[in-house]
Amino acid sequence: MQPRNSGLNSSALRGAVDLAAVKAAGEAAQKAEQARAERARQAAAAEADGIAPPVAPYPLVIDVSEDTFEAEVVQRSAEVPVVVDFWAEWCGPCKQLSPILERLAEEYAGRIVLAKIDVDANQLIAQQFGIQGIPAVMAVVAGQLVPLFQGAENEANVRKIIDQLIAVAEQRFGIVGGAGASAGQAPAATLPPEDPALAAAHDALDRGDLGGAVQAYRNVLADQPGNTEAKLGLAQAQLLQRVEKFDPQAVRAAAAGDPKDVAAQLDAADLDLVGGHVEDAFGRLVDTVGRTFGEDRDTARLRLLELFEVIGTEDPRVVAARSALARVLF
Repeated sequence: MQPRNSGLNSSALRGAVDLAAVKAAGEAAQKAEQARAERARQAAAAEADGIAPPVAPYPLVIDVSEDTFEAEVVQRSAEVPVVVDFWAEWCGPCKQLSPILERLAEEYAGRIVLAKIDVDANQLIAQQFGIQGIPAVMAVVAGQLVPLFQGAENEANVRKIIDQLIAVAEQRFGIVGGAGASAGQAPAATLPPEDPALAAAHDALDRGDLGGAVQAYRNVLADQPGNTEAKLGLAQAQLLQRVEKFDPQAVRAAAAGDPKDVAAQLDAADLDLVGGHVEDAFGRLVDTVGRTFGEDRDTARLRLLELFEVIGTEDPRVVAARSALARVLF
């Protein structure tokens, strides 16, 4: 089973949330480990034979246009993390950053691909990504958008960011680029099976049994309070459970009609998140916290923290929203 694509394509690029990705996380991690083991085996064999290791079966640095974006970025991201560099000829900092990215793409030898997008020639893509300044660097992994950074960075920081991206791609999505990372090749060692309790929770989510999934994830967390995968699964299952009963038009009308109606704002924020409008969901709840007091404020704050769990606490959008929340609270 492969992680589901979030539906990211050339006409809808921004921030879609894959609420089903957690279902495949355990298996994806195993496949990533298998690919790493096979890549290491092939590299060792090549070294022992005195030959160069195999090279990646795709170009490492590519210029991308609106016509080629779907194939070169979205589809390619199922094989390897694609780092997207937004630049322009007139941009001085871009001329400092782009050579760093190109050099690292070559050095990483296929574990990432660098896609360069000239914002002047490809304004639609830049608009769809919400690019407000350049240089800007994002990534696409398994069809999902991963914001990285904006502005010039030194090589050491860029290297750390790319290392983190590669780790997330391998551990969460099972995406392993690089020479020797061929699909379908068995590893030398047998990997441990997935936790049966966590597998049961994933299966319940697969079947659409949201109540069963919620309870199953809670059972895992009762025994393993620090299980990150179970926390993410629980947050996602609870969100889907809330949203499945909504009339979206009625929810939107209620939220627009009364900004002080906390329940309506919470429901609208859930819809925002499921629709991929992550910043809108967070902004709505931060505003709600800012205009309420007492129990209402605490209700909005706790819902915002739940939605942080759905996206992942290290996501830059979560980090920004935490700072905004702190400003309205203190």
